[in-house]
Amino acid sequence: MMSNARCWKRQHAALVIATSLLSGCATAGSETGGISACPPVVEYSRGLQARAADELLLLPERSVLAEMMSDYVVLREQAWACRASDDRR
Repeated sequence: MMSNARCWKRQHAALVIATSLLSGCATAGSETGGISACPPVVEYSRGLQARAADELLLLPERSVLAEMMSDYVVLREQAWACRASDDRR
């Protein structure tokens, strides 16, 4: 008689993965006044922003760090928008 334990392990693993992925879709707690789903946005002084811009210009052309920084800009804008929508509630 053949064991079907391997088959059950695959189904169990698939169920765990699906549950994990679906729970990642939740944006906030179900209770009122729960934790905000918006990430915190660190505020930088004008001086620090100017220094960062100067240092960014010193990077070589097509720098991976410059590309990553442009992604970071988008994430910051999204976080600010999220906070603004939470403030309107």
